[in-house]
Amino acid sequence: MPDLRRLRQFIAIGEAGSVTAAATELHVSQQALSSSMQQLEKELNASLFRRQGRRLTLTSAGELLLAEGRTLLAAAHTVAERVEHTARGAAEVFVVGHTPALSGSEAYARIEPAIAAFPDTSFTFRQLYPDQLISAVLDGSVHLGLRRGIVPTNELATAIVGYDRVRLAVPREHRLAGRPTVDIHELTGERIALWAPPGASYYSDFLMGACRRAGFEPDYVVSRVQGAATVAAPLTTDAVAFVTSAPGPAMGGRVMVTDLEPPLLVGAQAMWQRHTNSPVRDQVLAHV
Repeated sequence: MPDLRRLRQFIAIGEAGSVTAAATELHVSQQALSSSMQQLEKELNASLFRRQGRRLTLTSAGELLLAEGRTLLAAAHTVAERVEHTARGAAEVFVVGHTPALSGSEAYARIEPAIAAFPDTSFTFRQLYPDQLISAVLDGSVHLGLRRGIVPTNELATAIVGYDRVRLAVPREHRLAGRPTVDIHELTGERIALWAPPGASYYSDFLMGACRRAGFEPDYVVSRVQGAATVAAPLTTDAVAFVTSAPGPAMGGRVMVTDLEPPLLVGAQAMWQRHTNSPVRDQVLAHV
């Protein structure tokens, strides 16, 4: 097993690209840092660095250790923090992060079994953009992340916690308002509200892909109001929006939500730190 202090030093070198820069960052001498890395290579029986002139690069084993080492250090930090909190009798706070594509009520519904099962635990919900959510789960400031879509990742452990039906939200005066169902082909030529541009969000890519499979290239606008309920988007964009809200009137009757045909389902994915244990998280996953 690698020494965590040496692992932290190795990651600093890998991210900085040189022993000199890492030594300055860590406030240690270059000689001490080089000696520490030699010891780490002996511990792992692997060559981690390759020198090309003055340039330092990682071997394939070094690249693997850099990727896995970040996860391992994050898990060690989380474990140490939980032990400290338990030792001083601090109340446990379980932080749930969710992207704007999941409303606060939808996130709550996924976590509700754990809220009921752990009455002495406090729960905090935070809305974060996808890249912020991944970083927060990796550094342990968010204990469970929820996002739309099914995105493979090697950095985090994941599970699908359910699927929701995608519906259409339109302004009350829109030509499609009041319809019991709307065929996705009828959205040809309509502007569609998104919360992130395609390429920056799996959910946006998923929705754009559904339009293309229906045979048309979607026009879109990114909502200038972020963090609000997705069903409010038609009010500020004058566009239609894909939502997972219940059918019927919304936003005081100013928006109408209707079923979309053919049915379109989008997954909700949970993410958490690898190498960590959590009874609260286990309770959430047990009810999937």
